[in-house]
Amino acid sequence: MDLQDEQLEELRGVAEAITFRNEESGFTVAEFAVGGELATVVGVLPHIAPGEQVRLLGCWGFHATFGRQFNAKLCERSMPSTQAEILKYLSSGTVKGVRGTTARKIVETFGDNTIDVLESNPRRLATIKGISPERAEQISESFRQQFSLRQAMIALERFGMTTQECLRAHKAFGSRAAELIRQNPYLLCDTDVGIGFERADAIARELPVPPAQDLRDEAGVLHVMKRHSWQNGHTCIPAHALPEPCAALLRCSVGQAKAAVARLCEQKRLISHTLSGTDYLCLPALFNAERNCAQRIDFLLRFPPAQTEFDGDFNALLCRMEDEHGLHYDEMQRLAMRTALEKGLLIITGGPGTGKTTTLKGILQLLTAAKLKVALAAPTGRAAKRMQELTGAPAKTIHRLLEVEWGEDDRMRFTRNQRNPLAAQAVIIDEISMVDVPLFSALLDALPLGCRLVLVGDADQLPPVGAGSVLQDMLRAGTLPVVRLEKIFRQAMQSLIVTNSHAIVRGELPDLTEKNRDFFFIERNYSAQAAQLIVQLAAERLPKAYGYHPLTDIQVLCPSRKGECGTGRINELLQAALNPPAPGKREHKIGRKLFRQGDKVMQVKNNYDLMWKRPNETEPGKGVYNGDIGLLEAIDPAASQFTIRFDEERLTEYPFDAAAEELEHAFAITVHKSQGSEFPAVVAPVVGVAEMLCYRNLLYTAVTRAKNLLILVGSRDELARMVANHQKARRFSALAALLEELQRKEENIA
Repeated sequence: MDLQDEQLEELRGVAEAITFRNEESGFTVAEFAVGGELATVVGVLPHIAPGEQVRLLGCWGFHATFGRQFNAKLCERSMPSTQAEILKYLSSGTVKGVRGTTARKIVETFGDNTIDVLESNPRRLATIKGISPERAEQISESFRQQFSLRQAMIALERFGMTTQECLRAHKAFGSRAAELIRQNPYLLCDTDVGIGFERADAIARELPVPPAQDLRDEAGVLHVMKRHSWQNGHTCIPAHALPEPCAALLRCSVGQAKAAVARLCEQKRLISHTLSGTDYLCLPALFNAERNCAQRIDFLLRFPPAQTEFDGDFNALLCRMEDEHGLHYDEMQRLAMRTALEKGLLIITGGPGTGKTTTLKGILQLLTAAKLKVALAAPTGRAAKRMQELTGAPAKTIHRLLEVEWGEDDRMRFTRNQRNPLAAQAVIIDEISMVDVPLFSALLDALPLGCRLVLVGDADQLPPVGAGSVLQDMLRAGTLPVVRLEKIFRQAMQSLIVTNSHAIVRGELPDLTEKNRDFFFIERNYSAQAAQLIVQLAAERLPKAYGYHPLTDIQVLCPSRKGECGTGRINELLQAALNPPAPGKREHKIGRKLFRQGDKVMQVKNNYDLMWKRPNETEPGKGVYNGDIGLLEAIDPAASQFTIRFDEERLTEYPFDAAAEELEHAFAITVHKSQGSEFPAVVAPVVGVAEMLCYRNLLYTAVTRAKNLLILVGSRDELARMVANHQKARRFSALAALLEELQRKEENIA
């Protein structure tokens, strides 16, 4: 969270008592002596103890039950200095083996030198009656452990780091964190502390002795590489294209940037690899993930699973399935089902109305009939829920399928991997277009020997938010079993949403003349006008005309966050229209976001630690995922948490500190965030679209999120530009070329 986004007050005082502390999150309620009075302070104050002098930045608030309290956003500590403060600190029990009487004896004996004795000379403690040499060593060791963190926190806070960033830095670097950062602040860029190159650079400029120039240059190059991955989804960059943007960032010569690139390659912090005759540079983790994907896919193809034995002929079984469900499989659907049984890998791609769901259900029935244990999964919680509703079989997120967990170093790991593969004989993944390279690599690692893998997705949708182009690269490779479903079935032809989405893919303008079907276009050539109409449609006109609930049935999808028709502005307008302030309705501001009881919200990052409960269930669940949408039911300032009901059923106590980075309003969301979801009614602006987002597959993705009703509001010219622009932002990725390399090697060996 950027503290500059808020008007913060300063509070200086001494910690008197700890009322409540959550050891895991560091959230604390404490009493502070401030100017001769006691003040209640709430916030993330890890390991603070009575007697410590503290400078706090935050804001005053009022809790209905607990009264006036100070919400701390930043905590800067000083060591206890006076004998009274040292006595209070030792008497608090923070140091193991020391309480009131013993604390008083120690302070009376050593006075102002108490801290030095505890830290450096435990033998002197043993001169006090009742403290044995062994106990003296134990007391000193406990003190050193406690104070190593405190000293590190005090030193790190001087770099302008938040309390949580200081905790993460201490976890990453230990008691020498401050010393290491003084020597090389760019170390912060290579960890999960949450500090990027610009802030590390600012810290470097404030140091009395600046770090070596080479360290800055190398950090700048890695920052540019990571930025290309985070913002543009690249897994690699052409070698000739990297030095110039690095030189611009570092304000140095291109030659100096090239030298930094060369050093990073020597250190193996960058990988240089030739793909299809062009030299590329890759971040090691992404290159290794793509290479692993290629190798695992090659293995699936070279070692197909054992053939199944049906009780009867394959075609006869398909006929019985057709009679059972009252349908007729076309040639491509039959090919997909047979391939799923015979091959280790199958990719099914197609647009809306082409029978992907029918094919998927048929494959599932066939695999079940073959007595195979089948696992179903999708990238997001909403996509998994939709998959389960469509197939009638249990489905999980891919993360849950792989049994994600967090290590003590706060790094994500999957319990299911090569050493502990999935207990499945076939795995079906829906919405594969959303899956990035690291997740796909982890999934492939977890497949047991002989397991079938069926991947289903729409190749014309947006690429994943994360790095890579897994689906597109597999299709581009041209060597994998692929079934393309292109025939639009008769029933789907009745939907303008379906026919217009296919027209958009072909580069044709959608039919905007129909007035009595499921696809509407309302012309507004100015963004402010379009925004006002969108609010009217979502808040009043559609609920009145169709009976849609404005929060649960209608979703506004915006191309971007910015502008009059961006999610930021539309969310403000819809919050005012659908959930205005009212007496007794609580609010809480985090940064620039004002959350109000009754708001529609979305989780924008995976959080595997949040606990939730379903009605009538005693066992809690765990994990709230990117894309989950919910309603904010209650705000509790004393506990610093929201109560949110996700997906209409999972009740979660949601801490404020997580909300700062992981929670956004969801009256309107971006098209990118809507991937894998389907909504009864969608309203989307097509005016004021930034040039970098004005392309065909973004429009196509927005249109195909609507199940029953779609309304586009905007400019005909802008709509036409989006349809015509098929030059979507190109992603540099290595998977297709690596698959081709493996194929050529096998051909040469043969």
